Amino acid sequence: MSILTLGPAGTYCHRVSLSFSDDIAFRNSITAIVKDISDGTFDKGIIPVENSIEGSVTESLSSLVAHEVAVIEEVVAPIKHALLAQSTTFDTITSHPQALAQCRNFITSNYPTLKLEPATSTASGIDRATEDASIAAIGHPESSNEKLKILAKNIQDQSSNSTRFFAIAPPQKRQTSGEKTSVIIYPKSDYSGLLLKILQTFADQNINLTRIESRPSGNKLGDYLFHIDFEASSDESRTSEVFSNLQNIVSKNGWIRSLGSYTVTHLS
Repeated sequence: MSILTLGPAGTYCHRVSLSFSDDIAFRNSITAIVKDISDGTFDKGIIPVENSIEGSVTESLSSLVAHEVAVIEEVVAPIKHALLAQSTTFDTITSHPQALAQCRNFITSNYPTLKLEPATSTASGIDRATEDASIAAIGHPESSNEKLKILAKNIQDQSSNSTRFFAIAPPQKRQTSGEKTSVIIYPKSDYSGLLLKILQTFADQNINLTRIESRPSGNKLGDYLFHIDFEASSDESRTSEVFSNLQNIVSKNGWIRSLGSYTVTHLS
């Protein structure tokens, strides 16, 4: 079974995908991955969701709203960046925007005047640097090749740098048991105490939230939805009580979408 992930070969998504299978297919955007999983073109995909330095991956969160999928596993992987180039002389540094941001201190301290060029992935940045000697790339140290040398290792701002990845599947494969559950809530209303009501329904059932984030709905300015991860499975009675209470909180035209329950795996 092929696993769909962010390409080209060598991205951090690709490396996480290899922990599941050697049969990998690539897309050049997270949005394309989520869409192809949602419509059943592929049975499983890997997307980045949150980094310990730079926070949430906005394209992933937006895609999870636009296309319905199931989260079937969370994988937490360490992220170690290196600077790679054909020589020590270059005028541009390229990588995925998240990787550039995760190495902000290193870049500012060592190359404050160089141009920063965002790439669709760390691997595509490596490809650019391999083709053009005037460009250096930030990526996994094992991405070095006959042309690219490692100029510096462990250049991320925090040594504990890590990223959460979701393994996603078509919505009909949503699971009810696991360590955690993810839900998207769109109240489609705005009044004093709304967020407090949402949080209180979890607190009343003694359910710990591991993440909550508000994101623009895209419908109009000031209109938000909420991404929430919590430590309970969907098949627990207390989770059913939470979902019932949330349904009463959202407006008539609002909605709640469970992405399902899942286990958590830590890679070394």
